[in-house]
Amino acid sequence: MLILLPPSEGKTAARRGHPVDLAALSFPGLADARSEVMTALSKVSAHEDASAVLGVGGSLLDEVRRNIGLRDAPAAPAHAVYSGVLYDALGYRSMTVTQKRKAEAAVVVISALWGAIGFGDAVPAYRLSMSVELPGTGRLAGFWRRHLAEVLDERARDSLIVDCRSSTYATVWAGPPERSVGVNVFQERSGRRTVVSHFAKHTRGELARHLLTRRGKQPGTAEQLLRAAGERWTCELEPSSGRKAAQLNIILPGT
Repeated sequence: MLILLPPSEGKTAARRGHPVDLAALSFPGLADARSEVMTALSKVSAHEDASAVLGVGGSLLDEVRRNIGLRDAPAAPAHAVYSGVLYDALGYRSMTVTQKRKAEAAVVVISALWGAIGFGDAVPAYRLSMSVELPGTGRLAGFWRRHLAEVLDERARDSLIVDCRSSTYATVWAGPPERSVGVNVFQERSGRRTVVSHFAKHTRGELARHLLTRRGKQPGTAEQLLRAAGERWTCELEPSSGRKAAQLNIILPGT
């Protein structure tokens, strides 16, 4: 099983530790591409118009400035750096040792800076979105689309791909539709369904945790994923069709 997660916007910076070792990260074939993006990001972040280029407000200026020294900044495991609603719901820290091993083996985070990293990879905190266009590198979604296919195709192999990414990050790589399942979250009230972005992040984190901590074999097919998710939620499965992956719809009750 391969669980794909988006990064969090907010990140917790490590207070101490060694700097990032690009060659030691998962998918070492991405090292040159990561170095290129890191260099471009550091240069942009030193400019007066950095916030505008990176699409962030003035209140995040300290995070933008932190990008300048990424090569020397302390690094920590991705599961400790990424924070926010989804990662809080996943709750890596409260897992058992065995469950943590499962998480580090199954979870891959798709990142605008790193391309793709494992859950245990040590990285510094940074500020960068996949929608940004960096001078000399171009729009990052297109940049990573050219680099991720080979390494993620190899990583996925015959695994079931549980895709918990947001739409921006889902565009950079798509697994084989017959082995991929997108995860959608709806709230139903009086027979009407609506998309709920906050609850979607939280529920996707809860789903990832459930899949990593439940007893029994990990799901290997979309149907098995439906049964596993059905242990906690009301769910339905839209089968894959043509080039479109199957969709797991989790239905939350209205409040």
